[in-house]
Amino acid sequence: MPENPVTHRAGPRLSGKVAIVTGAGKGIGSATAQVLAAEGALVVVATRTAAPGQATVDAILAAGGRAELLVIDMADKARVFAMVDDVAAKHGRLDIVVHNAAVMGRHTVTERDDALLDAMLTVNVKACFWLAAATYPHMKKGGGGRLLVTSSVTGPRVTMPGTGAYSATKGAVNGFIKAAALELAADNITVNGVEPGYIDTPGLSGMKARYGADNIARYIPAKRLGTPQDVAHAMLFLASDESSFITGQTIIVDGGAMLPESPMWAAT
Repeated sequence: MPENPVTHRAGPRLSGKVAIVTGAGKGIGSATAQVLAAEGALVVVATRTAAPGQATVDAILAAGGRAELLVIDMADKARVFAMVDDVAAKHGRLDIVVHNAAVMGRHTVTERDDALLDAMLTVNVKACFWLAAATYPHMKKGGGGRLLVTSSVTGPRVTMPGTGAYSATKGAVNGFIKAAALELAADNITVNGVEPGYIDTPGLSGMKARYGADNIARYIPAKRLGTPQDVAHAMLFLASDESSFITGQTIIVDGGAMLPESPMWAAT
């Protein structure tokens, strides 16, 4: 018999797991919450605004899944720690945390908005550290877990005028992923992320209004915008047992947008 025989799953991938997904009221966060719930996880839908979060919860319940709403501002450190402790205490475990909540905004490097910069740094970066510190004792007690973050190709791979602050925060997110993965690996806690490209979410609405969805898609080899579900299924893999030997990594979900050396290829 082989040393490591291939095993086959029986039932949902995340059966019995408890997950928190931040920024789960719409877009990538909502899709991720729904996909995790469809695979058997009880999902805590953590959002700053109740109405879209409740819509995600309702969608999960209607599909036969399990979910509950938690309203939280991820810029509030004390609330972040309390959220994690309360979820772990209520359900007796915490297996998966997906930090998808983020602050976005546009301003140039020279004409910066310090208040917006501080908000981005707090929610996009500091909250990663808070979540890691808050979840660590619970995941260690449970024998391991998955800490996942929504990064971006903007910052770690590419950038554009007006996105300097956002790019800096997502570059920092990737640095966090590597460092946290190294520090937590011995406790069977993996830390990974997904780097979305052009995904058809509310965050892309301004660019779509300015350039048109079809024109943006023209420059993507896959010839379409990504969907929130495209990102959610990458998150599902990283949350599952199939990814147990993967840590400190990010998966790029961009339809091949970064592959061409130049946009000239789209004219051919």
